[in-house]
Amino acid sequence: MLQSLENMLAKGIDNSMLRFGLGKGYLDAGDAPQAATHLQRCVELDPKYSAAWKLLGKALQASGDNEGARQAWEQGLAAAQAHGDKQAEKEMTVFLRKLNKQADA
Repeated sequence: MLQSLENMLAKGIDNSMLRFGLGKGYLDAGDAPQAATHLQRCVELDPKYSAAWKLLGKALQASGDNEGARQAWEQGLAAAQAHGDKQAEKEMTVFLRKLNKQADA
């Protein structure tokens, strides 16, 4: 799947759904830095994409960038609240709470 998505990107197709698919695919494959690159581009293309913000935070955290993860989840929380995406809002609130507990420990 990743190769076909990469081929689409190489052909000049670039949109938030493609970048989300690439980001999720790389995150699932354990390549968090590559996932973060695609997910960052995804939210640049569509800042309202709360699911992308959620995964971007996960990718950044997995890459060791806790502050970047915090910023992604905070922006994602705002996007989710603005669009009534209650599930993403709940999940990112939990992720932020856990991140804050880690920072306090």
